[in-house]
Amino acid sequence: MARVSIPTVADRVLSGELYGTGDHVVIILAHGGYSSLASWAPSAMSLAGAGLRVLVVEARAASDLASGRETPCLYDAKCLAKDVLAAMQYARRLGANRISLMAGSMGGAAIAEASTDRAARDVESLVLLAPATMSSPERMRGRKLFVATRDDANSAGLRLPSIQALFDGAPEPKRFILLEGSAHAQRVLAEPDGAAVLRDIVTFLNGGSAAVAPSP
Repeated sequence: MARVSIPTVADRVLSGELYGTGDHVVIILAHGGYSSLASWAPSAMSLAGAGLRVLVVEARAASDLASGRETPCLYDAKCLAKDVLAAMQYARRLGANRISLMAGSMGGAAIAEASTDRAARDVESLVLLAPATMSSPERMRGRKLFVATRDDANSAGLRLPSIQALFDGAPEPKRFILLEGSAHAQRVLAEPDGAAVLRDIVTFLNGGSAAVAPSP
C-alpha cells in the first residue's frame, strides 16, 4: 500500500491509499464516519489480491469530520462527487484505461452523482452498497451493481424501498444483490457472508454478472 495525495480544483489535496497494480483502477470513496481509509483497507487488499488496482480516497468532508469539524458536504452527494471526479482524474494520470467506482450509503450516492458528469464518460462500472438517494438515477453511467440487506433501516424506516427505487430508475445494465440481515452499506462486507459478497463484486468488476435482481 502506498499513501498518495490527490489534488482538487478547490486547491486542496485529498488523502488516498493505493493498492495493487494494473490498468483497471477501482476508486473507493471513504466518505466519513465509519467509512474511512482504515475501514476500507481489508476490502481494498482483497480487491488488489484479485488483480485490481485500488485507490481509496478520503473525501474532504471525511477529513474535516476526523479533525472535529462537520461540514454540510458530508451530507451532500453532489459536493462529495467533486472529490470522486478529482480521484478519477488522478487515476487517469496513473495510466488507468478502465475506471470503476465503489462506495456505500452517502458515498454510494456520491459515486452515482459523479458518474453523471461529462468528465466521467469513461466510467466502466459502479458498485453501490446501500446507496443514499440521488437526483437523476436515469443519468447514471456504466454497469451497476447494487448491494443491500433486507432489514437495513434508520430512524425513518427501512432503506430498501428507496434503494429499490434508485435501482429501478437506473438504466441497464444493472444487477442487485439482496441479502438477509440488517447490516448497512460497507458493513455488509464484515458480515459472515462478506467474503462471498466481495467475490461477487470482483466477478462483476471483471465483467461477469453473478448477481440477480431481488424479487418484488
